[in-house]
Amino acid sequence: MSLLIGDVAPDFEADTTEGRIRFHDWAGDDWVVFFSHPADFTPVCTTELGYTARLKDEFARRGAKALVISVDSVEDHKRWIEDIEETQNAKVQFPIIADPGRKVATLYNMIHPNADPKVTVRAVYVIDPDKKIRASIIYPPSAGRNFDEVLRLIDSLQLTDGHKVATPVNWIDGEDVIVVPSLSDEEAEKLFPKGFKTVKPYLRFTPQPDK
Repeated sequence: MSLLIGDVAPDFEADTTEGRIRFHDWAGDDWVVFFSHPADFTPVCTTELGYTARLKDEFARRGAKALVISVDSVEDHKRWIEDIEETQNAKVQFPIIADPGRKVATLYNMIHPNADPKVTVRAVYVIDPDKKIRASIIYPPSAGRNFDEVLRLIDSLQLTDGHKVATPVNWIDGEDVIVVPSLSDEEAEKLFPKGFKTVKPYLRFTPQPDK
């Protein structure tokens, strides 16, 4: 199954380190960063989960929460959490799904046989409160992810949902944004009272409108 941006994220039930969940009910009205790990007790994953745990307040500020999946058991997950908290100086406060049958991993296309048929790739899905997939990123098992980029991506999605703008290369929250080309100059003048700078007719910059 191939999941595309705009698709409804498939619902499922699964056992986790925080009990059994039904995904859509658990997600509620929050944004969800749903990401996979090739296996427990692996070095790159340990650093990723520790860093994600330290971002708890940053996720909460954006109305977002993390959900993790690995093909190992709940018992292994709980023992691994002890290692993560010991080595990464962070309290893991998000559920880790146990998926020994690889049912959820397969549902979300996290098993890539050409990479390794026995483990998940490092997949990330950003899912909005309507349960729509808004972004997906796939890394090979060997490469750790940049979760600061995931936060930046959520910032961009939330901003552009509320305003007729797009975010330029390497944009971070607070910087100028791009007026969408579908707006005329007259419309843009009404929507952006701080004004805008025209570089080309299709490239117009304006201060971030919610700042």
